[in-house]
Amino acid sequence: MTVDNTAFRTAVGIAGNVISFGLFLSPFPTMMKIHKQKSVQAFRPDPYLATVLNCIMWMFYGSPAVTQDNLLVITINVAGFIMEIGYVTVFLIYSPWAKRKKIMLVLLVEVVFAAVVIFITLFFFHTLKDRAMIVGIVCIVFNVIMYTSPLTVMKMVINTKSVKYMPFTLSLTNFLNGCVWVLYAILKADPYVLIPNLLGTISGIVQLVLYATYYQTTSWDQDDEEDRPPEVQLSSA
Repeated sequence: MTVDNTAFRTAVGIAGNVISFGLFLSPFPTMMKIHKQKSVQAFRPDPYLATVLNCIMWMFYGSPAVTQDNLLVITINVAGFIMEIGYVTVFLIYSPWAKRKKIMLVLLVEVVFAAVVIFITLFFFHTLKDRAMIVGIVCIVFNVIMYTSPLTVMKMVINTKSVKYMPFTLSLTNFLNGCVWVLYAILKADPYVLIPNLLGTISGIVQLVLYATYYQTTSWDQDDEEDRPPEVQLSSA
């Protein structure tokens, strides 16, 4: 790869970091609302717990022990991991004890799972190509699982003919985030970054089409808090 291509890929990766950082920040108003109400209300910790493990896997994927020259994958997922832990902490503080136990159990399972993947990768696979394949496949699987959340939201939009709980800015940012990381993956010839972000781009396109389709039929003055779907974060790298 030429110096110009390397510089361009770095610039794309930096842009991806900025956009992904904005995605990771998107739940902040929700956390402030929980803090103000001193209750998690109808909000669920599931997407934040899933993103914690997702960030751990991508941090490991970007590490020199698995792939080379992937610092920008590490930086954004370190930032995302810290923020997601903060969000989960908010749920731990303001959830009843029964829910706290479930959250802590899920976190424990995630730590054990990550430790097992890291151990197996480092001790049983001795080339970067093999390690990248194993960890990359795990990352893709988790991203595909995470993409089931927007499917739920999109189904809700179609059924209710309302985009009230599918914010335009979040859908647009998801689309842009996917596009930038797809370009980064193409420049680096990295299929493991390409596949999940290509799915994210397609998901973003579908969300934007739905938004354009059902914007006019949305009733903005109704507030059905219990029907609000969990927030979706789809930053893969």
